[in-house]
Amino acid sequence: MKRSILVSLCLILYTSEMIGQEAAYLNKVDSVDNLIDTLYGVISGEKNEARDWELFRFLFTPEAKLIPSVKNKDGVYEVRYMSPENYIESAGKWFMENGFYEKELFRKTESFGNITHIFSTYESFKSKTDTKPFMRGINSIQLLNDGERWWIVNIYWTQETDNNPIPQSYLPH
Repeated sequence: MKRSILVSLCLILYTSEMIGQEAAYLNKVDSVDNLIDTLYGVISGEKNEARDWELFRFLFTPEAKLIPSVKNKDGVYEVRYMSPENYIESAGKWFMENGFYEKELFRKTESFGNITHIFSTYESFKSKTDTKPFMRGINSIQLLNDGERWWIVNIYWTQETDNNPIPQSYLPH
């Protein structure tokens, strides 16, 4: 009997902690602007600076995908499908070892009903103090508003290359 009471108390405390954490994050997903700002902010940080991966996970629908488009060794574009958890596993260590800041340069937003699509041009730096990006590209971000908050459904992106420069229409004017 004592054990079941203890287990019940632990579950109540854990559940209330999780609900409290989610409540603290709700202002991060109450608008498209807040969600996008949070997305860029949560992956950005100096070398050896921990990221808030719980907040990162909170941004995405359960089946969300992060989809980089890169050239393979034969020069052919391919995509890789990752869950938010796969992304954390693959990028998290690199972020800690190298530092990583991604900043939005320009955004084009299109909405219909409860769905929104964003083309978000970005620059990537290894430190907040860097003045020249080591990479630029475009994130194609699909969002859902379920009536209570915004969710990231997918992020599909590609990097700028010499042969594939970012069009002027997706850069600040």
